[in-house]
Amino acid sequence: MTFDLAVLDPRYSTILCDIWGVVHNGLRLNPGVTERLLRWAGEGRTTILITNAPRAASTVEGQLDALGLPRAAYHGITTGGDAGIAALLNLGRSVGLIGTRDDRRDLEQAGLTIVADGFADLACTGLDDQRELVGDYREQLDALAARDVMLHCLNPDRVVMVGANAELCAGALADAFEAIGGRVVWYGKPHPAIYHHALCLAGDPPRETVLAIGDGLVTDVLGAARNGLDCLYVTGGISRGKGIPPSFAASYDLGDWSPIGTVATIG
Repeated sequence: MTFDLAVLDPRYSTILCDIWGVVHNGLRLNPGVTERLLRWAGEGRTTILITNAPRAASTVEGQLDALGLPRAAYHGITTGGDAGIAALLNLGRSVGLIGTRDDRRDLEQAGLTIVADGFADLACTGLDDQRELVGDYREQLDALAARDVMLHCLNPDRVVMVGANAELCAGALADAFEAIGGRVVWYGKPHPAIYHHALCLAGDPPRETVLAIGDGLVTDVLGAARNGLDCLYVTGGISRGKGIPPSFAASYDLGDWSPIGTVATIG
């Protein structure tokens, strides 16, 4: 059902809000979002921005600063990258990388050692600076699978909208790797670790007081359902106006669970 954000139930004292597609479109803040987030802050609600971005929260914060989102509009950020970086650092060894030069810089600044060969684990942050299609990686993925390399997917998103254009993300490569028998460890939504970290940042509120907001069915919506959270589905982002498929809950064994409502935008 369509939802009226102007009368958001006061029991939702904590908001876990997706970033890309909800707060901004990759190029600019979505209209009205700053005012909405500041209004929630003024009402005493705690907003944690939760994103599958494969980079550290500090990097995402800098990006939001550049887009003009005031830090008073939110109380914390948690990312898929934070969870993946922590796990990779815990391995205590060098890792490979599929990602951009900027991704490599961020991972190395976080303390990881990136090598070109001889690795047993590979960080996948997304497509690199040269190859634009999943098929362009097939030979490399085949070789990695043959060596039984573990691929660590730091961004489970399959696609993201940059303005009006769809761009592939690390999740699309991880899907292709699993399809040929490769092993993948997933970080970010819909997996539990990122929600645990987000709720810790919010002060560990009771889950019945938390509302998750997002535009990704198999990340934001599924993650909320599997982690015991109410969810508001935003149709104006990656879903491009589409609602929840009637078969969604049954496809993921969610019983009679459904989002509390849908909105085109939170602005």
